Amino acid sequence: MLFASSLLRAAPLLAVAALAGASPLAKRADPTVKLDNATVTGSASGSVNKFLGIPFAQPPTGNLRFQLPQPLSAYSTDFSATSFGPACPQQPIKLPIPDSLPQQAKDAINNVTNLLYDVITPAAEDCLTVNVVAPADATPDSKLPVIAWIFGGGFEVGGTSTYDGGVIVDRAIDLDVPAIYVSMNYRVAAFGFLASKEVKDAGVGNLGLQDQRLALQWIQQYIGAFGGDASKVTIWGESAGAISVALHMLTNGGDTQGLFRGAFMNSGSPIPVGDITEGQQYYDYLVDQTGCSGASDTLDCLRGVDYDELMKAVGGTPFIFSYQSLVLAWLPRVDGVFLKDDPQNLVTQGSVANVPFISGDCDDEGTLFSFSTLNVTSDDQWSDYLQTIYLPKAPGADISQLATLYPSDLSDGSPFNTGIANALTPEFKRLAAFQGDAVFQAPRRYFMQAQSGKQPMWSFINKRLKAIPFVGSFHGSDLLNVFFGGDMTDYVVRFAANLDPNGDTGISWPKYTTDAPNMLAFQDGFTPQAIEQDNYRVDAMQYLANVTLQFPI
Repeated sequence: MLFASSLLRAAPLLAVAALAGASPLAKRADPTVKLDNATVTGSASGSVNKFLGIPFAQPPTGNLRFQLPQPLSAYSTDFSATSFGPACPQQPIKLPIPDSLPQQAKDAINNVTNLLYDVITPAAEDCLTVNVVAPADATPDSKLPVIAWIFGGGFEVGGTSTYDGGVIVDRAIDLDVPAIYVSMNYRVAAFGFLASKEVKDAGVGNLGLQDQRLALQWIQQYIGAFGGDASKVTIWGESAGAISVALHMLTNGGDTQGLFRGAFMNSGSPIPVGDITEGQQYYDYLVDQTGCSGASDTLDCLRGVDYDELMKAVGGTPFIFSYQSLVLAWLPRVDGVFLKDDPQNLVTQGSVANVPFISGDCDDEGTLFSFSTLNVTSDDQWSDYLQTIYLPKAPGADISQLATLYPSDLSDGSPFNTGIANALTPEFKRLAAFQGDAVFQAPRRYFMQAQSGKQPMWSFINKRLKAIPFVGSFHGSDLLNVFFGGDMTDYVVRFAANLDPNGDTGISWPKYTTDAPNMLAFQDGFTPQAIEQDNYRVDAMQYLANVTLQFPI
C-alpha cells in the first residue's frame, strides 16, 4: 500500500521526463466555476480542468475535533483552487525493521521516513477538502458520470494528492465515455476512528466514514456546476478506501440516499469488526498520555489538547506495520450510528445497497503485512499468534483447525504458486496466506456469494508482478494498472459510464454468481487477461469466514 503509493507519486516526474522534448501545448485560460455566490478558479492541464483543495466541511479543529463533520455555509468569497489541500493528520510510520538492529538505528530510520513522508504528504487538522477533475469542455449541461475516489492507507495514513485524477479523466475522454473524477480527504487514525465507550455514548464514532458521506453529499449539491450528473455517481476505492465503499453500501439499512448508483472495490469488502468499545485501550492510552485522565469529560479534554502533544500520543499506538499488523488500532467499528452491527452480519441481514458493483483482490494481499512477524518461526508460534492477536476469543479447536487449513507447507503459502521460494522464515508464507485471506479474500467471497442473484456484480484477481521476491502480487499493486493508465482504468471508467465494465478492452468480463464465480485475472506475460473461477482455498476461507463472523477481528 505505501510502496504502491510511492510509485504513484513518482508518476508525474516520469511523465515530465518523457515529455521533456515535446512542444508545449498552448496555455489555456484558467477555468472558473460558480459555487453559490463564489467564483472558484482552477487550473488548466492538457485536456482537463482541475479544481483542487475545495473545502467541503467546517475545519474539524478546536471544539469540532472528534465531532461529526459540519457542512459549510454557502460559498460567498471567491477563492483559488489550484493546489491540493493538506492531508488529515497521519499516523506516524513505523517500519517493520529487524530486531537485530539497535533501537537507536531503528528510531533513526523511522524518523527519516516520517520526515520524508511529511514533505511528500503534508498534513494538518484543517483538511476536509475535495478535488474535481473534469474534461476541459465540460459545461453544466454536460451531465457526465462521476467517479468518486476514496483513498486507502489502512485508515491510518493517506491523502488525495497521491492520485492523479487527470489520468482517469483523460482515459475516459479517449474511450469516448467522458467522466468527472472527484477525490476527498477524510480523517484517519485517531482523528477519524477514535473508539471507546465515551465515543459511543457521544455518537461520534467512525468520523472518517462520516466525512466521506458528507463529501458525497457535497457532490450531490455541487457537481452539476462542473458538468457532472449527480444521479450518476460511482464510488470507488482501494484498501481502506474499498472497505469504506463497502460500508457505504451497508449503512442506513442499505439506502444510498441517492448518493451513488454503483460501487467499485479494489482490495476491500465488508470486514468483520467488533463493537467500538473494543478500541477502549487505545482511547485510554491517549487520555493518559495527554494528561486528561483526571478530567470529568475525557473526550472533551482531548478536544482541547495541543495538536503536537496529541500527535505524539497517537504516535505511541500501533501502526499497520507493527507486530499486530492488520489488527488495526484505528479502523471502522460498530458504533450504533453509521454501523449498526458487524458488517458481515449486516450483509446477512440484507442491509446492502441494491447497486451494481465490482470487487476484487490482489493474489498476495498478505505479504506486505507479514514482515513485522518474522520472529514467528514455528508451528506453535504461528498458532499462538493467531490466538493472541487475531482471535483471542476463539476456542482452541478453531485455532487448531485453521492451522490445518493453512498448513506450513511452503508451496501452499503466499506469494502463491511460487513453490518453496520466497520463504523469509518457515512461517512467513503461511502467515501471509492467512492474513490476506482473513482481511481481504474471505470477506470478498463472503460478500459476493451472499449477494449472488440480487444485483449485477463482477470480480477480479490481480496476479501481475508475481515475480517480485517475497511480496509477489502485493497489496496495492493493482493500482499500477489504473493510475498509470493500464487496462483496469478502462474498466473503471466504462463501469462508471454504463454500470458495466465491458467494452473493447481485453476479453469479455462475465458477471459473478455462485453458480459461475467468474473472476477476470490480470496476468503477466503474453496473455494479460483470462477468466478464472473463484474456487481456490474454498474450505479454508469458508471456515475462516465463519470463525470471524462469531469472533470479529
